[in-house]
Amino acid sequence: MIEQKEIVSEVKVIVFRLKDEEYGVEVNQVKSIEKLEHITRVPRTPKFVKGVINLRGVVTPIIDLRSRFGLEEAAYTESTRIIIVAVGELEVGLIVDAANDVIDISVNAIEPPPEVVGGVEAAYLRGVAKLEKRLLILLNLDKVLNTEEMKQLDSFEV
Repeated sequence: MIEQKEIVSEVKVIVFRLKDEEYGVEVNQVKSIEKLEHITRVPRTPKFVKGVINLRGVVTPIIDLRSRFGLEEAAYTESTRIIIVAVGELEVGLIVDAANDVIDISVNAIEPPPEVVGGVEAAYLRGVAKLEKRLLILLNLDKVLNTEEMKQLDSFEV
């Protein structure tokens, strides 16, 4: 029997860290990874929206993923990063503790998410990938960014 490798579908993901957990987001949804820079606060926004940055001439809303997922906040460090993601027309920056690497995951290694993983609701998760000695939590950005609160971010002007 001949193995057909091209049939096995893989997903390329950016791996990042929040608290003690590793998360992944599909590379095709990531525009760039930036070092933390000055964030301009915007009044009357949800608590998890830290404000906006001017990223190469584009006003980009910034969300603290720890706060979005109800995890305790932590001081930003040298390894803190902003992952710029795009879902549909919405482009936002996600503050994460660290962005580690880019890996390929076989779709066969991805399982449906349990109800809650590391304090994060299953609605925000696409699945959990088992990789040798690691568990990688894959985010469903459509759900993370698709709320009434987030729709307000589409109209930011500074």
